[in-house]
Order: sequence, then structure tokens, then C-alpha cells
Amino acid sequence: MRQINTYMGTIVLPLIWMSLTGTFTLRNFAVGFVLSSIAIWLIGSRSDVAFVVYLGRLWQFLRFQAFFIRELIKANLRVAWEVLTPKHHMRPAIIAIPLDAESDLQISILANFITLTPGTLSLDVSPDRKTLYVHAMYVDDVDAFRQEIKDHLERRVIEVFS
Repeated sequence: MRQINTYMGTIVLPLIWMSLTGTFTLRNFAVGFVLSSIAIWLIGSRSDVAFVVYLGRLWQFLRFQAFFIRELIKANLRVAWEVLTPKHHMRPAIIAIPLDAESDLQISILANFITLTPGTLSLDVSPDRKTLYVHAMYVDDVDAFRQEIKDHLERRVIEVFS
């Protein structure tokens, strides 16, 4: 629970900073982010090990965001190409993806990131929380699609939110 509060703090506190200063720019968000990170570190544990772990988690989170933005752009371009070209390239499918993610937070974040990516939609999670059902517009090989979700997205969600 402490980890969730730390992540939320590094996002919510910069937004509060921006509201207090009245300047809603990326630069001001970055200033608020740095200040909130320092504040969270000072309020929490003062050990150097905890701070290094926190910085490592923060780096993983930033890398995950960059990865997701890259995937989002690629998916948008693919869907735009589908709309603009007269030929039909879609091969839709509903795929069951076995989950390694265990917590509700990890499963929710994974399902939401899949849904946010154009061309894919999370449909349901099995009652035992071991399988996620996904609808995808472009599936040439079911096993390759499943492995791509597991290797690229689920693995990173587990790393960042474990």
C-alpha cells in the first residue's frame, strides 16, 4: 500500500503544485515532480537504500511510460492506415491471455493499457483472475499476439507495479 501512495504522491503532488502556482505547463509539472519526490523521500525512510530503490522504481515507471507512448503511436498509425486505405487489412479475434499478474492493481492497469491502445480492447477477466480476454483488430498469429502482450506489456506492468 505504501508503494501505491508513493506513486500517487509523485503524480498528485505536482498537480497540486501546479494548482497552487497557477501555471499549468510541463516545466512547472517537472518542478512539482522534483519537489514532491524530495518531500516523499524526506517524509518516508531516510535510508540511502530506500531512496535508491525509489529512484529505480521511478526510472522503471518513466521507461514504462515511454514504451506505452511508443506503442500508442504505432497503434494509432496502424488504425489510421486502415481507415485511409480502401483495402481491408483487419483480422479480428478474441484471445484468452493467461495472466502472471496477481494483484487487482496490476490486472486493472494491464487491462486499461490494452484498452487505451487503438485496435485492442480488454473484454473480461475470468472469475479466478488467471485469464484476460482481449479483442484485437489485427491478429495474424494468436500465439504471437498473446506472447507480445505477455512479454512486452504484462511483464513491464508487473515490474513497475510489484
